[in-house]
Amino acid sequence: MKTPLYLLLFAALTVHATAQEKTLDQAHMKCMYRATELKDTLDVAVYEDLLVLQVGPRVSKCYSYYTAQNDSLHRTPEGQKAWSEMFNRALADLRKHRNREQFLNSFPHGRTSTIVYKNHPAGALTVTDYLREDKVTYVDTLNGQAWTLNDSTKEVLGYTCQQATCDFRGRRWTAWFAPDIPVSDGPWKLGGLPGLILEAYDHGHQYTFTTVGLEQVKDEPIVFTLPDGKGGYRTTDRRAFLRAKMFDQTHGGALGASGSTSTDHKPVYRDLIERDYK
Repeated sequence: MKTPLYLLLFAALTVHATAQEKTLDQAHMKCMYRATELKDTLDVAVYEDLLVLQVGPRVSKCYSYYTAQNDSLHRTPEGQKAWSEMFNRALADLRKHRNREQFLNSFPHGRTSTIVYKNHPAGALTVTDYLREDKVTYVDTLNGQAWTLNDSTKEVLGYTCQQATCDFRGRRWTAWFAPDIPVSDGPWKLGGLPGLILEAYDHGHQYTFTTVGLEQVKDEPIVFTLPDGKGGYRTTDRRAFLRAKMFDQTHGGALGASGSTSTDHKPVYRDLIERDYK
């Protein structure tokens, strides 16, 4: 049985601050989540990502490993050359074997662009994101979920987890947290429970987060990533950004689960992870 690619990546993952980054804290724990999104409920097209959660004494950061890897390669001519070689090999293999899933896992490419910094600034969270060429940031509520703790338990990654549920911005969420890991954090914007969230999903499983790796780290910088090129982030409002993002997905040709851009006019039944923008 082959070792999953995301576990190999997790074992080799290191983080270094660059001139384009500002150190906010030092991580003592790192958690890796397999994230899935049902992009089109008619075609059952699943979009998969690998999220990294770095946890420090003051600040945590959740971001896409694949997007960070892709961005890092494109910053230098040598990296761009390496990326092109990997892409060409993957494309040749796709033409030969017609395995789209294998193709998408054979070369680095950007996926989730959202980065969430919890407790930065203190008592709030900061989100950075992209909408095509527009680089934006906004401040949001920290631990904005009103959880109900339930008696149900199950094992996740060897830890006994307790169930919690909440309604958060238009979705019904179920989370499984580990009381033995006293970290009130989790993937994406989820957190605020008496233990690290190891698994979470909304009703209908359109969005899911499942822990696939967890380790203690030492002196690993948690950095605030600045956009490449000239200029910085444009400050915006969360709901205004989400409305623009939804409009772009439904009218502008959004990047689908296959990594291709859809520009036809057939109805696509998708929605954002936060539904309260309407």
